[in-house]
Order: sequence, then C-alpha cells, then structure tokens
Amino acid sequence: MPSRRTLLAATAGVTAALAVGNSAYSLGSDDEALRSLVSRMTLPEKVGQLFVVRFYGHSATAPDQADIDANLREIGVRTAAELVAKYRVGGVIYFTWTHNTRDPRQIAELSNGIQRASLDQPRGLPVLIATDQEHGAVCRIGRPAALFPGAMAIGAGGSTADARTLGRISGAELRAMGVRQDYSPDADVNVNPANPIIGVRSFGADPHAVGALVAAEAQGYREAGVAATAKHFPGHGDTAVDSHTGFPVITHSRELWEKLDAVPFRAAIRASIDSIMTAHIQFPALDGSGDPATLSHPVVTGILRGELGYDGVVVTDSLGMAGVRTKYGDDRVPVLALKAGVDQLLDPPDLDVAWHAVLKAVQDGELTESRLDESILRVLRLKSRLGLLDRPFVDTKDVRRVVGTAGHLAAADRVAERTTTLLVNEDDVLPLSPRTHGTVLVVGADPASPSGTTGPPTGVLAAALTELGFTARALSTGTDPSAETIDSAVAAAGGSDAVVVGTYNVTAGGGQRKLVEQLVGTGRPVVVVAVRNPYDVAQLPMVKACLASYSWTDVELRAAARVIAGRVVPRGSLPVPVQRADDPARVLYPIGHGLTYRTRASDRS
Repeated sequence: MPSRRTLLAATAGVTAALAVGNSAYSLGSDDEALRSLVSRMTLPEKVGQLFVVRFYGHSATAPDQADIDANLREIGVRTAAELVAKYRVGGVIYFTWTHNTRDPRQIAELSNGIQRASLDQPRGLPVLIATDQEHGAVCRIGRPAALFPGAMAIGAGGSTADARTLGRISGAELRAMGVRQDYSPDADVNVNPANPIIGVRSFGADPHAVGALVAAEAQGYREAGVAATAKHFPGHGDTAVDSHTGFPVITHSRELWEKLDAVPFRAAIRASIDSIMTAHIQFPALDGSGDPATLSHPVVTGILRGELGYDGVVVTDSLGMAGVRTKYGDDRVPVLALKAGVDQLLDPPDLDVAWHAVLKAVQDGELTESRLDESILRVLRLKSRLGLLDRPFVDTKDVRRVVGTAGHLAAADRVAERTTTLLVNEDDVLPLSPRTHGTVLVVGADPASPSGTTGPPTGVLAAALTELGFTARALSTGTDPSAETIDSAVAAAGGSDAVVVGTYNVTAGGGQRKLVEQLVGTGRPVVVVAVRNPYDVAQLPMVKACLASYSWTDVELRAAARVIAGRVVPRGSLPVPVQRADDPARVLYPIGHGLTYRTRASDRS
C-alpha cells in the first residue's frame, strides 16, 4: 500500500501543468498521475469522495459538547475528524450556523485539522473545503474578513474591475483560511421582482451584463487560487418559489432560455469556471419529465456537458432542500444526481443513507464504478490545480497578514461607494448637511444581520452618520410596524431635523409603507434607504429622496451614509428595472436609472 507521501509525490508537477493555458481542463500526460490515484481507491473510498458534507463545531477534534451532540444526532459521529475517517468524504462545507466560522485563525486551524484527519487515513487525500461567501446578503465568514457589497450592488456599479477585485481579495482571504472552493458567483438573471431566494444575490436582469460580471469575479477567484462556482444552472432567476421550501417551475421557452438564462453560464464556461452548481427547479422546456434539474440527465449531461461543452466539476445545491426531495426519497436523490452527470453531492440530509445508497447502486449495477471514476477524476483535477495535493495545509501565521487587512477593507469601501444608487431626489433633499440637519432619526426594519455585521441596520446607519458629523439615533421599527410603533417613530421625528428610513421589502398595505407615509406627513425631510430590494421605491411615491444599497451589511450602509452626507457622489445605476406598483406592465425606472446630486427625478413614467 503506497504511503501518503508516495501518493502526493506521484502528483508532483500536476499543479504547475494545470496552470498553463486558458483552459482548466487541458491536462495532457499528467492526467495519468491522477488516474493512478483513482485506481488505487477502494469502492467505499470512491463513494466518499463524491460527498461534500456539513458538520458541527469549531474544531476538527475538540468541538463544544453541544456540537458533539448535534454531530451524533445528525451524522452519527462525534467530530469532523471522525466524519472524515468513517466516510472518507472528498469535501466539507462551512456554515455559520454549524459553528464552523468563529474567527479567521480558528477557521485556518479547523481546515488544517480536517486535512490532517483525512491524510492520516490509508490512501488519504486532501479535502476540498467550501463555503458560501457570496458577500452582501449571504456570507458565512464575517468580520474581521473583508466584506464586499453583494452581487446586485456590484451590478449597480457595473464595473468588471470591481467584480474581479472582489474575487481576488475574497479568494486570497479564503485561501489563507484553508477554504479553496467558494459557491459564488450567482449567475442567475433576476427578472422576477417577486423572486424570494435570488433577488439581490443576482448581478441583475441584463444577461450580458450578468455574464461579464460573473466571468470577472470568477477570474479574480482564479487568480487567488480558489475555485469559483457559477450557480444555479440552468437558471433560478425567474421563480416565485424558494427551492429551499418548495419546487419551483421555470416556464421559459427553450429560445428564451438561450437568450436569457444560458448567457451568464456560457460566459462562465468561457472564463474556465472551476465548478457549476445545479438548481432544484423544474424546467419543462429543457426536460419534460418533471424531474428537478439536479437530477436531469438531459439538463446536466445533455445541455451542460454536451451543448455547452463543460467538463469541469458540477456540484448539486444542498440535497437537503425541498426542491430536490419532493419527487424522490433521500436514498434515490444522490443516485439519480450521479446518473444525471453531477460530480459532487452537497450536504445530504442523512449522510449515512445517501452514502450507502450510492454504494448499493454500484454493487447492484445501477451505477458503474467507471461512472464514479469520471467524477472523482474531475474533482482531483480541481484539487490538483488548486495545489491541494501537494500543499494541503495553510500557515496560520498568514491569517493576520492576509485576512481583513487595511488595504482589503479600504478596497471594499471604495467598491461600495461606486454602487449606492440614488433613485429619487426631488427638491434636492440630498445631500443632508450637519449644519442644517444636525439631528437625524434613523428608523427601519432591522432584518437579521448577515454574518459579521456590527449590528442592526438602523444602528449601523446611525453610527456612520454620527461619525460624519450628525447627531443620529436609532429606533428599530420592524418589518411590519404596528400603529403604536409608528406613533412612537412619528413622535421621535418631531425632535429631529431629518429622518432616515431603512426599508426591507415594502408591501402595498404593510406597516412599512404606513410608517413612511406618516413620517413624510411630519414635514421633516425623509430619506429612504432600500436596504435589500430596490423595488421598494415603487411602493413609496410619497418620498422625495430614496437610495438603494442592495443589502444591509456594514460596508453598504456606510457607503449609503457617505452618500447621504454628501461625502460621496452617488454613482450606481439600477441593474434591474423597477415596475410601477399600480401597473406592473409599465416600467417606473428602467435598467440604468441612477441620479447624481442636483439631478431631479423627473423621469417618472
């Protein structure tokens, strides 16, 4: 039996070979070294290599007791080290809610512990560690890491250079912590304002603009030595159902799919994207069987592999989501996904059931061992290109030198300043001045904060405005304020020179709209900051000043505060159209709308 040192030595030079040329998949003779690794694996080891799994705990060997209990309950092992040893998994995924991401140095030590646990096994191979670090509304690793604006904000900035900077800096920080695969960027074209799961996670509604930004961000990650992931194929941008909780159906024709949804994925493939994630959606024009795309051979093998020519790693979205579990049981889903053509099985709800189901499918002849070998080889190619096969560990001393540096934080702030979008500025309400609007009341919805933010949006905005010379105080009013809450906010506004309102998914008859109406009625200048979807402005025709920040993270809210104070001129423009609330067939503000100071919002249609 060859030692770990012998196995790793057998792949020497492969990483360098993979870095040559524009394509990540032109391997030449060095591919034989990877095939040799696959040939030495037992069938159970091969099955394990297909899975990317979650676990609880901040340490690979010594998690807190509550996390040990959760691991035993959900996975049947105590620790991540035991998980790797028992199932020989090829990848793991970090989440905040599984307590994997306390701080950067801890994450680096956790990553090293996982690699050590895997490499200590016979024929052990390094683990591909992944996370969802999209920035904006979805982040798993928070402060002190550099956090950038999310995708729709980047779309509002419209700069491929900024998208590439995001990928390069975020990738460098992830790599320093031992994370080599990021499930970002989102390649969905968000054309449905009611989309409950994509929305601001998308760069926008113009497929070519989305494609350019997807490719640029992926290039940045590639330069940093981290695998980017375009998601969610074949396109999740026109759904009104969340695939976490339901089974969405996309009604686009094949022709519309080619013109809309496919464009960013084609751009990602041209940019040699390292991995593509499938969507748990039904797309009848692409496959009439009623199967989710994740389990569809016509979609994954026929279109993605065949028509689009993609031979990189295909990873499923989480197999615990309702969209992939509606039609088949948890024992069938991983088998059908592999038959469809995917390579990595992400986060099954019951790993033991899924692992044994794949093993049995091979033993019974439903799946061939050679089919598994195809996927394992693709994953090994990726691990090799990333340097994992000969450099699996990270130096924890690099964490402080790389993660959250002053230069990285300043870059994130500069990018954010180019994304804030001024939608309305009647009567030149903005900018506010501390000389004439010294006291500012900040009220708002205060949704749950993304990972790493310093507090609720109202508090962050108030603190940022105070630093800019105002005397600002925060009052949380919730996403559906009651009459009593609205009365309290109106009373507080009476003692202020101006009011800033953070809105979050305003509805026609909801409390947030009533709050804004009554605050406008006080006669005080009212500035609305839509802290998630820019579509809020359509529900608020009474406001004279409205900004879109596209998320409620610190970096975006601080940028919005600088725009409010006139320290930064707004430069963002809408990457999605905003329809009229009273007539959704008509556009209120088109793609590209964005004001600067002393420009009136006279283009309401």
